[in-house]
Amino acid sequence: MDGREWLASYEERLQDIGGRARRVQHELAAVVATATSKDGAVTVTVDPAGALRGLVLGEPADALSRAQLATAVLETVRQAHADAARQAAAAAAPLLGEGSTAMAMLRAHLPEVPR
Repeated sequence: MDGREWLASYEERLQDIGGRARRVQHELAAVVATATSKDGAVTVTVDPAGALRGLVLGEPADALSRAQLATAVLETVRQAHADAARQAAAAAAPLLGEGSTAMAMLRAHLPEVPR
């Protein structure tokens, strides 16, 4: 392979990586997750970082103390955050490589799903 062939191959790989990166960026921007508490008192929507994007208190919230409501909100946010993080990891897989060290590290740091 001469220098021109190598450069053409290299440019092609860069374009492929750039295209995958743009697709991943677009998919990551769209990731949100919504979760509802078991009793229906709390519904939250979060982004992959866990930032709260929406909060709805259902009728069952009226029967909860402030401490119970706070606990329900936190647990439901954790559940939604874990889901959003899994979605984000799935979106990043085509760029990082499913079996790559980077993907393994990303998955190792995903939040656990609350029980």
